[in-house]
Amino acid sequence: MKETNEYIHSGLTRDKLQEWINGFRISRVILTAFELDLFSHLEESTGKAADLAVQTGADEHALDRLMRVLCTLSLIRLDRGCFRNTDFSRRFLVQQSPDYMAGLLHSARIWTSWGDLTGVIKRGHPSVKRAPKASRFWPRGFIAAMHERAMPQAPHIISLLDLRGVNRSLDIGAGSGAYTIALLRQKKDIDAVCFDLQEVIPLTRQYIIREGIESEVKFRPGDFNHNRLGSGYDLVILSAIIHMQSLAKNRRLFVRILRALTSGGRLLIQDYIMSEDRLTPEAGALFALNMLVNTRSGDTFTRSQLESALLGSGFAKVEFKRTPFPASLLIATKK
Repeated sequence: MKETNEYIHSGLTRDKLQEWINGFRISRVILTAFELDLFSHLEESTGKAADLAVQTGADEHALDRLMRVLCTLSLIRLDRGCFRNTDFSRRFLVQQSPDYMAGLLHSARIWTSWGDLTGVIKRGHPSVKRAPKASRFWPRGFIAAMHERAMPQAPHIISLLDLRGVNRSLDIGAGSGAYTIALLRQKKDIDAVCFDLQEVIPLTRQYIIREGIESEVKFRPGDFNHNRLGSGYDLVILSAIIHMQSLAKNRRLFVRILRALTSGGRLLIQDYIMSEDRLTPEAGALFALNMLVNTRSGDTFTRSQLESALLGSGFAKVEFKRTPFPASLLIATKK
């Protein structure tokens, strides 16, 4: 069959397609090892498969085969019949390391929902049995994943704001408090409030304490769709929140935020803001599927959808800003 110019210029090949299709196997190997906490056990083990099987509660033969694949990935090594961590794994995959990638726990938790993608596409929503509840995100892994993503981005995002006149801030769905941390690093004299679910706030507090700024932050537990947000804020931050729920719910949230802001106060939204054809950013197109398989009504939204929702909620103006990251910003100002 004659190849079209489109086919040639796309860079796609049969081998590339096969690589994409088989990629799930490597992902599953690593996530299974992580769920077994295999890398942490290796630090305190003889390195023999029999001992590791007891420590992890696994079948010895099956675990041996898993570890040999991990050897081919250079995540562990085989040394005279014993398995050992590599320096890389010791740094990123062992619990005691300060660089431990705890966020992989979240990736492991959403594996099952992605496995039902065909069913979700047919139904248009997760099945009743698979539809995740808030607790299913397993707060520690979920918040760690969000923290790993947010910490490199937050300082740059906050640097794009004019903080003159910002005396009181509210970080809604604060998670690890990464944006509050970046805010207080840039301007010390802010009365900062972190708002998140009752089960998340203790984790938020741990991250804030780690930064040594606990005396500058107040913590407010609650559901941002139902519980009181407070009032008198000059800045409200919604980072990686709006994709979790429908546009209709976001509109209602925008109205509640408007009431909580001072005159001239601003709402900062950081999220995947899609082009009108929903093709860019590419990460946002894929993330829309992540919301489809993991939430009942979450999605990514276009710039026009969000600007319309914000202006319709009573905000006076909306400013769009690109960032070096896949996510962009919308800054809405109250009259």
